Amino acid sequence: MGAAFVDRFATISRDYATFRPAYPTALFDWLATIAPERSIAWDCGTGSGQAAVALAEYFERVVATDASESQLSSALSHPAVEYRIAAAEVSGLADSSVDLITVAQALHWFDVEDFFTECERVLTPGGVLAVWSYGPLRMTGKTVDRVVQDYYHNIVGHFWPMERALVDSGYATITLPFQSIDSPAFEMEEWWKLDELLGYLGTWSATTAYREAVEQDPLELIENRMLRAWRNPEGERQVVWPLTVLAGRKCSA
Repeated sequence: MGAAFVDRFATISRDYATFRPAYPTALFDWLATIAPERSIAWDCGTGSGQAAVALAEYFERVVATDASESQLSSALSHPAVEYRIAAAEVSGLADSSVDLITVAQALHWFDVEDFFTECERVLTPGGVLAVWSYGPLRMTGKTVDRVVQDYYHNIVGHFWPMERALVDSGYATITLPFQSIDSPAFEMEEWWKLDELLGYLGTWSATTAYREAVEQDPLELIENRMLRAWRNPEGERQVVWPLTVLAGRKCSA
């Protein structure tokens, strides 16, 4: 096992559930088509359950695990979703019991090799592992986007945990231990007001780390700039995140 679990989102679990963007329906449509069956899906590192609840529309049962009790306390409810406190590397699931494993914006927090070993154990023959991540958002409006990029790279840039580098690289150094499945291109899209965007920026691990280290909210450093750039705080702007998706199938024999 790797280092002890560090709960980087304990203090913002409610905001995480409120402000994190939704994954596209097309992604879950595709996942359902590549899974060998639609009996049980395991959403690992579920956070507040966005992916788990989406999967529940396709699978008879979804087991959603996270090592963070505070995250699960704010998780979205669904009758087909069972939430459990568990480390990614020690799920508590039975051998060869899961048709699909998903990891949404969380693989970089795991001990990857131990997690892959656990996936090998719990996946059914022909079962699928799919992981995805998203990096910096893109905003409509050059001035607004410039402020967001400055916040990401410069204001809180030094406070990103080292694991974040995997996200910024698009998981370029990650190779799944299964037969590769080509993924279509997916992206998330939201139309947000200014307070929704600021709420989302407040859920970043780097924002939390800055607050704890400097004892100041870094969002205060951009709030006036954003107000000027946004012009109408009640108006909505398009926000886009391209998704990096890796998928692989466990050998059926």
